Amino acid sequence: MAKQTYDYDLIVIGSGAGGSVAADIVAQSGWRVALVEHNVMGGEAANWGAIPTKALFSAAHIYDLAKNNGAAFGLRSASIGYNFPSLISWKRTAIHRSGTSNSSHYYQSKDIAVLKGRAHFISPHEITLDRRHVSARYFLIATGSQLAAGGVKGLDVTPHLTPHTALDVPRPPRSLFVIGGGATGCELAQFFSIFGTKVTIAEEAARILPREDRETSELLEKAFRSRRGMNILTHTKVLRIARDGMSVNVTYLQGSDERSITVDQVLVAAGQEPCIDVGLENAGVEYSAGGIEVDNHLATTAPHIFAAGDVLGRFLYTHSAVYESRIAAHNLLHPKQTVSPDYTALPRITFTTPEIASVGMSEADCLKRDLPTSIGFAPLSIIARSNTDNSFEGFAKIIANPEGYILGATVAAPHAGEIIHELTLAIQHNITAPEIAHTLHAFPSWSEAVRVACAKVKTKKS
Repeated sequence: MAKQTYDYDLIVIGSGAGGSVAADIVAQSGWRVALVEHNVMGGEAANWGAIPTKALFSAAHIYDLAKNNGAAFGLRSASIGYNFPSLISWKRTAIHRSGTSNSSHYYQSKDIAVLKGRAHFISPHEITLDRRHVSARYFLIATGSQLAAGGVKGLDVTPHLTPHTALDVPRPPRSLFVIGGGATGCELAQFFSIFGTKVTIAEEAARILPREDRETSELLEKAFRSRRGMNILTHTKVLRIARDGMSVNVTYLQGSDERSITVDQVLVAAGQEPCIDVGLENAGVEYSAGGIEVDNHLATTAPHIFAAGDVLGRFLYTHSAVYESRIAAHNLLHPKQTVSPDYTALPRITFTTPEIASVGMSEADCLKRDLPTSIGFAPLSIIARSNTDNSFEGFAKIIANPEGYILGATVAAPHAGEIIHELTLAIQHNITAPEIAHTLHAFPSWSEAVRVACAKVKTKKS
């Protein structure tokens, strides 16, 4: 019987972080690899997410520091201004410098075929691409996620902003209603408020950033209200939006009270949902609205098809997608030496002021699991660096078990996204809070807050 032949050894569907890394690794081992993309090369992070948003947030942070904090240092900053189209141009520069616009040439130089079109399985080993049939021995599905609508009536007929379109507006709106108080909603709300927009945030949960520790939510809400003049609506469900002349009317339910507000723009930041419309049923791949089902080695119910990144519905981070892509590549190349992803020490960052970074379990997670804990908490105001930088809002919080092993941690401080990795390393490699407390930390640095917080963790030996 003739051996089955395929066009490629591996077809990767999606050129974002979840797919491109694996394509590169597998191609280096001599496999015939094709990378399929129906939209812009590079996926979410490079074109709409981490790269463009953080480029603009950096610009906004510099402007905010100079305008609102310069006087404390004796700097004359009252006359500082901005040119919004130039800010948008800076964002495009950051995207261009990331190299995504030239990535097709990079993959081709690595003998990776780049196929344009929307992939759809017609059998376990074959997909269609705009009427073209392509086959492979193995597949990696890394189609990412798409914006969730949030179940609000009127979205389909009423102009509104999304995280993809919000940073392309010609000028900041005078007023903005943000649906969703998670990390993305909070980040974009702060960005526009810095440039003078009157912002209202609506969140269905009891607090903004509901997945983080309560101290984090309280700190950010206080900063948003007092420093930014935002209106924060919690326990609030947006029912519908509708045109009102050149404005938008928003009707929402807060508790049992139905209310409405008229604003210039509405921004829907209600999260993401996996992109699973690729004919998975024709390939024997089980899935739900929450994402594709995989085993501990990222293989789907069709053993020759793997999945990685947002399409799994687990996390929506570029670094977790890269991590899963590497693991999928390893398991494809070494089926007898498979490895499994370990998310115990997965860091997460909210790029607000103060910046917020967390890793591991929250205090609420520990309570749900009935885990005994010891908490170490250090306000940022006791750290010398807060004095020299005139920045006192924030803290370091360590959650450990009775033996001192760290279960979770949160840092709210300037550069928290860099500081958190000391604690990520501790969780990953079982370094205890006392061991960190006895590690030299440079003076004066923000990381001293971590040392002090770890020193406050009470253990069985202390």
